[in-house]
Amino acid sequence: MGKVIAIANQKGGVGKTTSTINLGAALGVLEKKVLLIDADPQANATSGIGLDIDEVQQGTYQLLEHTYKVEDLINKTSSPNLSIIPAHIDLVAIEIELVDKKNREQMLKEAIKPILNEYDYIFIDCAPSLGLLTLNALTAADSVIIPIQCEYFALEGLGKLLNTIKSVQKIHNPNLDIEGLLLTMYDPRLRLSNQVIEEVQTHFKQMVFKTIIQRNIRLSEAPSYGKNIISYDADSKGAINYLSLAEEIIDKNKN
Repeated sequence: MGKVIAIANQKGGVGKTTSTINLGAALGVLEKKVLLIDADPQANATSGIGLDIDEVQQGTYQLLEHTYKVEDLINKTSSPNLSIIPAHIDLVAIEIELVDKKNREQMLKEAIKPILNEYDYIFIDCAPSLGLLTLNALTAADSVIIPIQCEYFALEGLGKLLNTIKSVQKIHNPNLDIEGLLLTMYDPRLRLSNQVIEEVQTHFKQMVFKTIIQRNIRLSEAPSYGKNIISYDADSKGAINYLSLAEEIIDKNKN
């Protein structure tokens, strides 16, 4: 059965979507079958992987509404072994529409059950909030990756997110695990970046991935071409970092 991993942090601009796309692509290159689910109304994972948002007719909105079968919402990408359920701006309305529904936190979990055996990994790119969309993602997930920016406000809001995860474990998903804390946007020239890494590793120890994602201009450029970093520049630091992270995750999930 495939592992469902939410990539979440209510703080924006920490590398959630970048990590979703590029980790998915890296695992695909390593011959793992991967599905991305874009659960962010901004739909950056959808556009960043090369799909035209304006042409998206069905996606995560319909998945959560249970108006389409999950199999009918999957789009293949140009990257090997990588598919996506895209998002559209209409996803912004889903939290209002689900609020009165019974078991509203379980909608995503129920919707993806038929395809769990078809993928090695299913990644959910969460919105930068702790609303009903993110709650659905955490309820559906086996584990969560938390990207943390190597900058001054890195740990801001992390306690709130960890408390939300504890609440989800207690009420909706007792098996939810933390896959790891992922340090992103690291600049080795900055003393502050090194201080953040030291602080996070001291506080969270084994919870922190060994792989650190370095700040890399090629990584920033790739989405504007609708490409993942491996397709865009396989020799870049960004590509090497995400391939290393993919190998770390494969190794961690061997048992």
